[in-house]
Amino acid sequence: MATWLYRIGEAAARRAWAVILTWVLIVAGVAGAYTAFHGKLSNTFTMPGTQTQQLSDELAQRFPSANRGSGQIILTTGDGTALTEEQKQAFSAALSALPSEVLSVDAVTDPFTTTSKLAEAKTQLDEAHAKIDAAPSQMEDGKKQLNAAASQLEDGTKQIADNEKKLDDSQAQISAGQEQLTSAQKQLDDAQEQLKDGYAQAEAAGSPAAMMEQLNAQQAQLTEQQNAFNEQRDTLTESQKQVDAGRAEIASKKDELAEGQKKLDEQRNQLQKTESELPAQREQLERQQKLYDFASGYRMVSEDQSTAIATVSFKKKIYEVPSAELQKVMSDIESANLHGATVQFDANLSESALGGGSHTGEMAGMVIAFIVLMVMLGTLVAAGLPILMSLVGVVVGVLGTLSLSSVVEMSSTAYTLGLMLGLAVGIDYSLFILNRYRTNLLEGMPKVQAIALANGTSGNAVIFAASTVIIALVALNVTGIPFLGVMGNAAAFCVVVAALIAVTLTPAVLSLAGTKIMSKKLWASIDTPQKIAERRAQDAERTEKPNGWLRLVLARPLLTLVVGTLALLAVAAPMSQMRLGLPDASNYPSDSAAYKSYALGKDKFGEGMSAPLVAVAHTPANMSEEQAQQAQIDIASAVKERGGANVQAVVPGGMTDDRTLMIFQVIPAHSASSVETEELVHELRAVTVPVQGSEVSLGIAGQTSGNIDVSEVLAQKLPLYLGVVMGLSFLVLILVFRSIMVPLVASVGFLFSVLASFGAVVSIYQLGFMSSLFGVDHPGPVLSFLPTLLIGILFGLAMDYQMFLVTGMREAYVHGKDAATAIVSGYNHAVRVVVAAAIIMISVFGGFIFADSTMIRPMGFGLAFGVLVDAFIVRMTLTPAIMALLGDKAWWMPKWLDRLTPNMDVEGAALSEKMSENIQHERESAAADSGSKLGSE
Repeated sequence: MATWLYRIGEAAARRAWAVILTWVLIVAGVAGAYTAFHGKLSNTFTMPGTQTQQLSDELAQRFPSANRGSGQIILTTGDGTALTEEQKQAFSAALSALPSEVLSVDAVTDPFTTTSKLAEAKTQLDEAHAKIDAAPSQMEDGKKQLNAAASQLEDGTKQIADNEKKLDDSQAQISAGQEQLTSAQKQLDDAQEQLKDGYAQAEAAGSPAAMMEQLNAQQAQLTEQQNAFNEQRDTLTESQKQVDAGRAEIASKKDELAEGQKKLDEQRNQLQKTESELPAQREQLERQQKLYDFASGYRMVSEDQSTAIATVSFKKKIYEVPSAELQKVMSDIESANLHGATVQFDANLSESALGGGSHTGEMAGMVIAFIVLMVMLGTLVAAGLPILMSLVGVVVGVLGTLSLSSVVEMSSTAYTLGLMLGLAVGIDYSLFILNRYRTNLLEGMPKVQAIALANGTSGNAVIFAASTVIIALVALNVTGIPFLGVMGNAAAFCVVVAALIAVTLTPAVLSLAGTKIMSKKLWASIDTPQKIAERRAQDAERTEKPNGWLRLVLARPLLTLVVGTLALLAVAAPMSQMRLGLPDASNYPSDSAAYKSYALGKDKFGEGMSAPLVAVAHTPANMSEEQAQQAQIDIASAVKERGGANVQAVVPGGMTDDRTLMIFQVIPAHSASSVETEELVHELRAVTVPVQGSEVSLGIAGQTSGNIDVSEVLAQKLPLYLGVVMGLSFLVLILVFRSIMVPLVASVGFLFSVLASFGAVVSIYQLGFMSSLFGVDHPGPVLSFLPTLLIGILFGLAMDYQMFLVTGMREAYVHGKDAATAIVSGYNHAVRVVVAAAIIMISVFGGFIFADSTMIRPMGFGLAFGVLVDAFIVRMTLTPAIMALLGDKAWWMPKWLDRLTPNMDVEGAALSEKMSENIQHERESAAADSGSKLGSE
């Protein structure tokens, strides 16, 4: 490897412009790829296999509207006064225009329309309750009215019967009169016949006067009787007509009574039906009342009427919505004339629409790094070169990473981590090669040879150091957590690019830098062979003499070890209280839009309003509508009962058409990152409710539960990952140092560095110790994936410092120096560049402590503090102290293991020795040739 890198360095130095042009083309290529293929980044972290993710996948198929992104807009007067009708109407109008103005907006929930509908529903329920309550007395009145009507019908029936009897009697009398009249008529007719016979006889007798007088008198009598009979007949006829009319009237009344009886029976049946249905109606009303009571617990307008919350629902998940469209949602609302009212936007809207931020902290870190390089290297060109290399590296690494963001779900943290690491290692890797190049020049080497040797020695160390970081980062994939694997891969890619630039572009630029890489004074100190020899002798003497800090450490190694260990344990102690989580709006800076929205919502509606949970229940099939409603009530009641004071409201959110899946919105009483909300999620997942003979379990989904699931899985994976990294570091260090104790010391030291870093992060970002100094307005849980990332990154960096410091000790020991002298020699050989590299790392990472993102801030601090502890306490203090206490035992290794272990030669010592021999041979040949010439003369 060292020889191969030597050749690469030599080729780069001789063909500098070709190498530079190649990297320019690479930069242009990745810039073009980024422009063409970059996608939307996400700050939402998912975890396959967790309950939240399983339910989210199911909801996406069966209940799409419940699995889409949304954001909240809060309207407020700001002074506690009630919103005016004018302000309400203006806000409603602005909201209603969003679906037509912004393509990604699916729907909006107007708080005033919703509140009005709830009020109408309340009125209808009150009216229904009044009707139901009045129904029993109304039915009693109806029964009385029906009984009275039945009595009237009975009286009518009796009256008809009496009238029929009277008519029958009258008919009998008429019939009897008609019979008598017929009989009398017959007698009268017979008398008339006899009278005719009498007239005939009288006429035959000559009509004697006396006979005729007698006959006429009889005729008058018969005529009078006939007239009387006719009058009786007319009377009977009239009586018959009256009887017939009476019978017709009775028949009509019978029909009326029959119709009345029919209506009475119908009314009685209806009354009985209403009476039988009343319990079911009362139950239905009670169900509707309970559902309303659950829904009314979710307020969209504050009690003092000064604040209202609107919800904007999108057609896709929030991180898939283009930032420009989120920005348009906010600008459209902000530009509306709200007549003095103001609006606030929640984190889903305000944070997702943000750009890259100001990067002021990162710039400050780069400035500090430049100052350190200036102090160390003495020229602007030398100080600027590592920074330039790191910038080229992050451009290629970050843009290359983001080019894949359209096909790989990627968080903004992923590329920021790559940026952070790319800057830090990019500067350090180039610095290591630059420093070795300067050393070679001071040894009197020609420029090209000095560059090539620096690339073959320090470049070899850089490749090894980069490999350890890359392995640790890529190993994040073994956790089985996709987003963490993406972060590791993105950061590893940036490290790969930084290493490639260090061993290719850096040699090319060094060859063009010429004499500007060192000050004139330094060049003057090596302008003759004698000065070079004198400088070499001074360096050798200085290297073997302990100075400054090392002298203090080696004077009292045991005391140093005890004090240092106790100090690290004290710093690490708060780690025992570490609680993992993902930041929510409650952890944002006080001046951020997300926190202002959260604080306003907390004040007016409760802090859980910004952290809704989605409860999902799988219910039995073939339920009726009434059974489904009762199931909703039973489940919501169980949620409220189990959650207790930690539940602010439970709102039934709907069900599928087949009524086999129901969702509920649960509003916690506390913020998303609170202990209470985490406990609530676990409590609700333990809920079981009997529904139609089946036990229905409750599942919890949503962003809040997703964050909790992610944190728990990461906490479970952390010991495994730490064990893998510790074991890996031990094996790698055995290969490098060919020792058992040195790798063991290094691995344990790494563990102390990690634990101290964890403790410091917990102290500041969770417990709030000195939080104001670091801009932490609202302490909260430690970023859930931060410990895992710290382990991976600090492992790589710790191995860098271990290698650069201790390999020099090993080389000195192998070449015959005693253990104590080897410690001093190796330490002095590397300390200057290690100190500079560590300060640069701390500066670059520290620049992210005040980044805009609440996720990046603790990451920057944790890495900066971890480097500080590992470089200055573990590697430069405790390691020399332990090595001094161990003496020769530090380099002990079983012979069988020594035979099996390959020689890594990380710093290219063999190459360096070979080159030194060649240079010495060339010098001796040159001296011999010079002597021959003098002799011949």
